Amino acid sequence: MDIKLKIKAFLSRFFRKRELLDNEDIFELGFVNSLFAMQLVMFIEKEFSIRIDNQDMDMENFRSVTKIAELIERKSA
Repeated sequence: MDIKLKIKAFLSRFFRKRELLDNEDIFELGFVNSLFAMQLVMFIEKEFSIRIDNQDMDMENFRSVTKIAELIERKSA
């Protein structure tokens, strides 16, 4: 499955009434709190077998489906 599709499938469990576009800012939409942020990081690490380090914990890396996918691709390379 495509990286973006996996991310959207995970996010859809939390944003049930909204179909997210790849570049929509999930922070600006008000969907993110600290608990969700940790769940997102744990999902990414488990699903894609990568480690999110402290230097990766920049909001810009998690702002949209596209940004999350770019982070995963960088960490997987």
